[in-house]
Amino acid sequence: MRPVPRPVPGDPAQDPPPRRARAAVVVLFLTAGAVMGGWAGRIPTVKAQLGLDDARWGLVVLAMPLGTLLALLVLTRVIARTGPRVLALPGAALLLLAAPLAAGSSSVAVLVAALAVQGCATGLLFGPMNALAVTVERRYGRSIMSSFHAWFSVGQLGGGLAGVLAGRLGTAPWQQLAVCHVVLAVALCCTASAVPRAPRPARAPDGAAARAGRGRPTRQIVLLAVIALLGAVTEGSAVQWSAQYSVSIGASVATGSLTLVCFSLSITLTRTVGDRLVDLLGRVRFLRVSALTTAAGVLLAVAGGSVPTALAGFALVGVGCGCVFPTVMGLAGNQPGIAPGRAVTFVNLGEWPAFFVGPPLVGLLAEAFSLRAALGALVVTSLLVAALAGRVRVPTADPAVGGLSPSSSRT
Repeated sequence: MRPVPRPVPGDPAQDPPPRRARAAVVVLFLTAGAVMGGWAGRIPTVKAQLGLDDARWGLVVLAMPLGTLLALLVLTRVIARTGPRVLALPGAALLLLAAPLAAGSSSVAVLVAALAVQGCATGLLFGPMNALAVTVERRYGRSIMSSFHAWFSVGQLGGGLAGVLAGRLGTAPWQQLAVCHVVLAVALCCTASAVPRAPRPARAPDGAAARAGRGRPTRQIVLLAVIALLGAVTEGSAVQWSAQYSVSIGASVATGSLTLVCFSLSITLTRTVGDRLVDLLGRVRFLRVSALTTAAGVLLAVAGGSVPTALAGFALVGVGCGCVFPTVMGLAGNQPGIAPGRAVTFVNLGEWPAFFVGPPLVGLLAEAFSLRAALGALVVTSLLVAALAGRVRVPTADPAVGGLSPSSSRT
């Protein structure tokens, strides 16, 4: 009697049809975005119910990125063995549990613990779900990475709007999050079986497989991590300071908030068409164009010095920022000789310091000079991304390449 062959991880014959797999990964991105948006929208209420001032709140919320860092350090060691599916599903479930607990915290100690768990869950989910998106993208044979991140943005916007509605109705933050998360949990349970399994790494030239087996990121992975860090610094600073900048040049508080809305909507809309542009231009050229568009948007906002140019400028910044991270994830997940999960986790780990570098750096420069001059630093980070993009090499396995060699950059 012949032995029954064991399923091979990443073998399309063992995975659900591409459309089902894509829908399942979309639910993961939607869940991540909705949890983040819902939590962010109720932060003022949670802060007030515990009686925390700005300084103490700033220290308390450090628990979340520290929890994420811990999860990323663990992921770099285990994800190549376990595969992203085994980590993404528990990460999503834990995230759905942790956020309502944080929102309903009765003491600072409970809040810190809940935020640390929420940060760990975020780390467990974000890298693996991007690796799963790479798996689905390979099966489609064309760029679809930006569409997954568009669903993340939709979830973030939906979670934020749910927070606005709950706040107007006087609903407690934990109640709002619990109700929303039950809906997300049902969607997660209905699609969990369609989440794809781990793909095989692309063939490794020049001994890259041995290096990958020792867990060492390649030069290309390090380069992509630096690009992700610079992009995250730019995007995070725009989120933190765009509204305040408009107010500083004469806008009302409501108009200042509109600046952030313009930026966020631009990111979401750009991600809905980003895949077509990637296929048209190639990933490297697209990265360069995106970075230059971001730089142009920042220049328009700060050089114009008026509210209309601030609105238009930050909308343009959103267009430039929108697909940088999805593009970097697509490149990382197709690098030869390293499992996609490990590759994107290394890039996530390299991006992690942006939590602490971007917004505070702009604040320090604004204190020393002016907010307008401080935001000018984002032009520098964007131009650095444009320059570094020329060193990126697109691997053969990338669906957006169409059979180019690993040394080709398709510029």
